[in-house]
Amino acid sequence: MDGPEQRSDLCREILTALPAWFGIEEAVQRYVREVADLPTFAVQRDGFLALKLHTDAAAEVYVMGVRAERQRRGIGTALLESAEAFLREHGVEYLQVKTLGPSHPSRNYAATRRFYAARGFRPLEELTAIWGEENPCLIMVKRLEP
Repeated sequence: MDGPEQRSDLCREILTALPAWFGIEEAVQRYVREVADLPTFAVQRDGFLALKLHTDAAAEVYVMGVRAERQRRGIGTALLESAEAFLREHGVEYLQVKTLGPSHPSRNYAATRRFYAARGFRPLEELTAIWGEENPCLIMVKRLEP
């Protein structure tokens, strides 16, 4: 994707259009700031995915959003496939994603967990120390085959 401003603008535009997933304003602002400096992939203005590289062997889907009216059309899968290809080229073995855990009932996040599970991610652990008791964080991981 183009430069830092374009990444931040697209992030803001999409996340603010998805309040059911990104309803915490300070979290959205943090994503908008940080995505400027992260490897980011986009499908036109319909969706984006930003990666955070943690070590030579591990990375994270830091934030991903697809416009609600464009969901279930392969955009999220295409973004994930592009990100995984990029990571494989850089020798990264493991990819993680953090999402709202199943102990907090949410139809939207249940769909999010199903999306990642269908693409090979496995639930590793649910923690309350990351986002707090009211927002349990489920860490899901995937081994990237070379």
